Order: sequence, then structure tokens, then C-alpha cells
Amino acid sequence: MPRQTGDRIFGVETEFGCLVSDDTLGTPESAVELVKDYLFHELKLGAIDLHARDDVFEPAQSGGFLMNGARLYIDAVGSHLEYATAECRHLKDLVANDRAGQRQIVRAIKELGLDDALFVYNNSVDHFGGHTFGCHENYLVRGDDEFLNTSVQMLYPFLVTRQIFSGVGRVGGHILTAGGLRPSYQEVMENPVDYIWVSHVYSVVPDDRVPFQLSQRADHIIKTIASRVRFNRALINPKWEHFYSHDGMTRLHLLFGESNQNEFAYALKVGTTVLVLRLLEEHRVPERLTLAQPLIALREVSRDQDFKWIVSLAEGGSVRSVDLQREYLRLAEVYRGESTQTDWILDNWRQVLDDLEKDPMAMEDRIDWVAKRKIVEEYMSEEGVGWNDDALHSVDLEYHNIDPERSLFYGLQEMGRTKRILDDLDITMAMTDPPQNTRAKGRAALVEQVLSRKNPRFYLFDWNGVALDRHTYVEMPNPFETYENVGK
Repeated sequence: MPRQTGDRIFGVETEFGCLVSDDTLGTPESAVELVKDYLFHELKLGAIDLHARDDVFEPAQSGGFLMNGARLYIDAVGSHLEYATAECRHLKDLVANDRAGQRQIVRAIKELGLDDALFVYNNSVDHFGGHTFGCHENYLVRGDDEFLNTSVQMLYPFLVTRQIFSGVGRVGGHILTAGGLRPSYQEVMENPVDYIWVSHVYSVVPDDRVPFQLSQRADHIIKTIASRVRFNRALINPKWEHFYSHDGMTRLHLLFGESNQNEFAYALKVGTTVLVLRLLEEHRVPERLTLAQPLIALREVSRDQDFKWIVSLAEGGSVRSVDLQREYLRLAEVYRGESTQTDWILDNWRQVLDDLEKDPMAMEDRIDWVAKRKIVEEYMSEEGVGWNDDALHSVDLEYHNIDPERSLFYGLQEMGRTKRILDDLDITMAMTDPPQNTRAKGRAALVEQVLSRKNPRFYLFDWNGVALDRHTYVEMPNPFETYENVGK
């Protein structure tokens, strides 16, 4: 499929939370290894890495590329299960590919007979341990210094205020305390990967002052941009890997995002960001939208119990988040008519902002934080408890269970109370079929080719190329090409 005006490659990486209720199963770290091994060795849904993609973070056998174009692996930092979607050009493909990965994990858990002992969550915070898990968005953007060092700063106002419709919500809050308990020598020696590139080690304590907030990640973001993100979580993490770069483009890695359960919210989050990035590349965003203090605004918007969501501007004065989002929407209207997807984004962006202004709590069908808050408040009413009841954290967590038979979110979806952009067949097909208009299609075909061999002893997969054997290397530098006939 030829590249069209406004086309952009995007994808999402999700770090999953894991809970083990049966001590005989071992630790969560060992449990997710069972799931990974079953997916690759028993179900044969992908080609597991025979090589180390990174000696520290992704050693050999830690994961691999799947038949649907995605990648599933155990990230050595925290030993958590992680799923990176295939490269996508269409929002529907992205959400389907993402949900397909979750269904693959659920299938493995059930077939292993662990569905009463092992629970996986598409959430971004550990209420009790103080940890936070990433849901990172990736976008192909112009790779020149001006964009990456200057223009991208005008993305901050959009990201800070985007949470009013993309936030997944959380009960309570966290406070990061500087100069907390630093790791002992023994802890560093036993878990060296966890402490690589650490420049700040902090403690996390509960903050009982806030009953509920829009974002699970806002309390944990301490920088606007950072290359070393372990204990230095930022809005943006620049990436310079050559395998994401093509024709003057490179990867923009957004750290401030979280794991949407609602398909509509997921698609709108990514779709609006795609349009804003184009505005930035074309220098259409005025500097008057610059925030005075983005990180303070991030937390204030998340914690505003009155839903005013007011932010301060660098040039003086303040503006409501809804109105700041409308500024970006107004600028993006220049793209109307270019494609059905663009018009869908613009139409729904406008409608969501209008509805947020009227009554945010009437938007449970489209916005995760609203749906979750209503579930929590219903529980409080039924049980006669207040916001300080620890059981609310469990209710919060179960909203994010990826098993449709257990998840509170999927309970709403089953009752027809959520706005969908997919049907279940889309997800089922995406478990084995890659997007048909990116290089994921060609790479997925080569995964199947390798899996068809009786005993493959050498192969190497990466995003931008595949070694089928010691003498055959297939280059895939252009993510917009399908490479569907290579290797045949």
C-alpha cells in the first residue's frame, strides 16, 4: 500500500503486572517465564530468540517475534512480561493487535491450568509496592535536531492535558520522596539490571490526600525528557536506534501514557497524538500554548476533584485543559478530508471535549477513568466504606484484568456499556494475522517460514531485518513497505 499524505507508523509497548495467588507456583517472575515458554514452545505462535538482542536487557530465549507481527518478551528490568505491537498505520489495526497479544497470554494461562493462580493486569501502577509499569507509545517522526530538541517541547501541553480523556484513573496517590532507601550492595549484586543507569533512587509512600485521580502515572513522572528512565521517568524518552529510522525519520518514545482498557479511548489517544505530531513537524503550534510548569500541571490536572483541570501558561494566565485541547483540535482541522481515519479522529476529539465540558461522569462508555470511578463508587455505596478502604485498590486492579471472564472492565463491555471500535472477530484474527500494510506483514511471513522448519538452528529476527540462515539476510528498512514477497 503506497504511503499516503499524513501516514505515520505507530505502535505501543505494554508492561504487564502479574499476581500469583498460589505459593507452589513460585514467584511472579518465574510464572511469566512459564507463560512465555508455552506461547513459543508449545503453541508455536512465534520464533523465540536464539540470540541475545541485548546481553543485559533481552538475553537469548527471553522472547521473540510472533506470527501477528508483534513481539512478546520478558524484560530483564523487573522481569516483567511485555508485549510490543506490530508496526501499524491504522488505529483499528493497532488496537486489534494489542488486544490479540492479551488474548494470547490468557490462552496460555488457561491451557497451562493456571487461571486460578496466575493473574495478569493491563495496568500501570502497584498500589502497595509503589511501582509503576509502562505503556509506551512509539511514533515515527521527523528525525532532525530542530524537531527533537525544539518543536517537541510543544508536545508537552498536549500530553499533560490529554489525560482528561485518555487517563485510566486510579484510587489514591503516591508521593516520591528524594533520598529514600538506596539499594544495598547485596541488592545491586543480586539484581544488577534493575540498577543500571540509576541517577535517582527514591522512596514511594501512599498519599491519602487524594481519593481518586485521572492518571496512574502522573505521580511518578519527574522529568519532561530523559534518556535514562529507570527512576528517572519522563514524559518523553528519545530513541536513536537505527532500526527505527528511515528516510530522515526516527522513533519518538512517549513514556507518559497508560494502559487503556477501553478501545475507543485507546484509539483516540493515539489518533490525536498522530495529528499533533504532524502539527509540530509543520511548525503550526504557537508558543503561546507553552505551559509554565508541565510536571506540576500534570499532577494538578490528574488530582483535580472538581474537574476544572486548569493549567498555567508560561506567558501568564491560565486555561482549562478542555480549551487547551481545543486549540490543538482547531489547528488540526486543516487535515480534515484527507482520510476516513483523520476525520474519525477530528470528529470524536471534538465530541469528547464537548461532552467533557457538559458532564464528565456521563462518559463511562468512552473514558476509562470515568468507568472505573463509577465502579469504585458503586462498591463504596454497597459496602458502606470510604475512600480510605484498602479494598478499593483491589477493585481498581480488577478493572485491568486481561481475562475477559474476570475483568470488571470486560463486564461493562459484555453488557454493552462501552463504545467499541472492534468486534471479537477482529481480535481473534489479529492473534495470527499481522497488519497488512506495514513491514510487519513480511516479517510475520518469515516467522511462519522459520516455524515450518523441523529443527531450525540459526535465524535472527529484528524489526528492520531477518537472517533466515547464515547466508540469507533480508533487509526491511522501510516500515511502510510490506516486503510480502521477500524470502520466497
